[in-house]
Amino acid sequence: MSALAALLQLTSATLPVGAFSYSQGLETAVEAGWVRDEAAAHAWIATVLEDGVACTEAVVVARTLEALESGDVVALTRINRRFLASRETRELRAETVQMGRSMRLLIGSTVPIAPAVLAQLAALERGEGLSYPVAWAVAAAARAVPVETALVGYLYAALENLVLAAVKTVPLGQTAGQRLLTQLGQTLAAHACAAIACPLDEITNFLPGQVMASMQHEHQHTRLFRS
Repeated sequence: MSALAALLQLTSATLPVGAFSYSQGLETAVEAGWVRDEAAAHAWIATVLEDGVACTEAVVVARTLEALESGDVVALTRINRRFLASRETRELRAETVQMGRSMRLLIGSTVPIAPAVLAQLAALERGEGLSYPVAWAVAAAARAVPVETALVGYLYAALENLVLAAVKTVPLGQTAGQRLLTQLGQTLAAHACAAIACPLDEITNFLPGQVMASMQHEHQHTRLFRS
């Protein structure tokens, strides 16, 4: 399989890791009236992408790929722990751990992985939990996807999932969703380059609105999403 085909598989909405069942607080933001239309959805998603996914998750993916390239499997523990510490709510932590486990099971059945790497992933899962960006990066490395390309793919998958959640909950039309993907997709290459250059100890995640929405979502009576 070519690197492009492998990346398309890893970023597909059909990837069986459960991403479609999470909105990362967007459902509550809609319920509360914070996000009412396309413009508000654009602002919300752009903020989550820039101040959360790009400067936290993408950096974790980059550092995981770097560790795998150098054969430093032990470093995955530190990278994984650092990311889990950035999950502020029960739902956000449960989301990444559930998706991480699903990706680990998928990896083991679809592509050859070094036994030492698989053992390390299983150990992380038995401990604090295996985070999704670490597990995803292992899958990308096993498929020989170049680092920058992998990061753009990871960011696009996160963007698409947020847009799909907005289409369902605001609600937005399909054309509006495509406009959001086109507009916000133009920022992904720059975010990927910034993530490559960012040390693990400098990752940031400042999304107070999302955190409040996530906490409220845990008690929301009627909901479509798990977060």
